[in-house]
Formats: sequence, C-alpha cells, structure tokens
Amino acid sequence: MLNVAIIIGSVREGRFGPVVADWFVDQAKASGQVALDVIDLAEVDLPLVMPASVPPAPQMTELSRRLHAADAFVFVTPEYNRSFPASVKNVIDWHYTEWQAKPVGLISYGSMSGGQHAIQALRAVFAELHAVTIRETISFVHPWNQFGEDGRHLDPSAPEQAARALLDQLGWWARALKNARAEHPYGS
Repeated sequence: MLNVAIIIGSVREGRFGPVVADWFVDQAKASGQVALDVIDLAEVDLPLVMPASVPPAPQMTELSRRLHAADAFVFVTPEYNRSFPASVKNVIDWHYTEWQAKPVGLISYGSMSGGQHAIQALRAVFAELHAVTIRETISFVHPWNQFGEDGRHLDPSAPEQAARALLDQLGWWARALKNARAEHPYGS
C-alpha cells in the first residue's frame, strides 16, 4: 500500500474544496491501492511568519511527520487570481525535504479555466523542490454545477476515468521513487 496525503488547499469560508476532495477520496478508496491521509489546511495552524532559523514552529511537528510519511501527494486547489491560494504556498514553503523525490498529483477547480492556471503555477514550484508533478490532472470548470447535494458528481463517467488515470500515474511514480529513495537516498 502506498501512503497518499490529500491536501485540501482552500481555507475560505464557504469553500468548495472539501466536496472535490471527498469525491476524490471515494475514487482513491475504490482503487484499493492506497492508504489515505486527508490534510485540510483549514484545520492546520500554519504560521505566516517564518523564523530566520530552525526549528520550525512546534505546531508543525505533526504536519511535518504526516508529510514525511507520505509516498505521494494530491493537492486539491482552487484557482484564485490565476494561481493557487496562499494557504497552499504556505504549507509548501514550511517544508522542503518532505516533498523531495515524491510525486504530486494535482486536482483543480474554478470558473472559466477550471483551475488550470493554479496547476501550471504549482508545477514550477514543485520542480524547484525536486518533486515530480504527474502529467494527468483533474480540473472542474464551475464545479458547483457538477456535484449534487450528496457530493456525488452528476455525470461521473469522465471524472472517474480521469481519477483512475491520475491514480495509475501517481501509483507508478510513487512506487518507482520509493524504491529509488530506498536504494539511494535522494540528495546523497
């Protein structure tokens, strides 16, 4: 079993991220290939001010442990002003080695672009951190019109197919990189 951390990026009141994340959790559970750890950034006390030296803030210990234990990540992010929210950048910047040599799947949502600008911006950030963003993504254009009140997608065929593709690629990269890190620790 691979350990996958699913990170809900939006922290705004009335946010739609948990609906998308819950849908993806159901898809991932159905695959039977992953153990999931859902990290909701609205429930994490991420400091805004970074000290000039380490150690990190004490409240970050548990989050750092959870990220370090993950073999792969999936970010569920909205698009704000053609990019991803500050909460996502904050969690990324508070950590470094936790992301290295691990794959990152990206799920976005938003209005006209479905969050594709957020995905493109995140690809550059994760490349700098030596993480691998996988090619397959999932984007929801106007998602609030696509999900019912029960959180189920109203027309699930295409999104479920996209979720399977994302999970297959994420699994391949997670296994390959986990084996590579075990054989030769990254950066050594």
